[in-house]
Amino acid sequence: MNGTIKSMALKNKLKIARVTRGDLTQQELADRVSCSRQTIHSIESSKFVPSIELVLKLAKALEYKVEDLFYLEERS
Repeated sequence: MNGTIKSMALKNKLKIARVTRGDLTQQELADRVSCSRQTIHSIESSKFVPSIELVLKLAKALEYKVEDLFYLEERS
């Protein structure tokens, strides 16, 4: 292994988790974690990388492990 870390993008399964955990709307999830609906939308569409604090709040609110909700994908 050469020790080089390739460029990675943060991806998520937030929408899937939101729907499977009680069919929550973006607004309902946003209210649970104290952020805006627009923030949830931006995270789901990978336009915004959330803070660690928000990632932890989302995982807790949806009863998911962080690593099951967010993952790294190699950029092409």
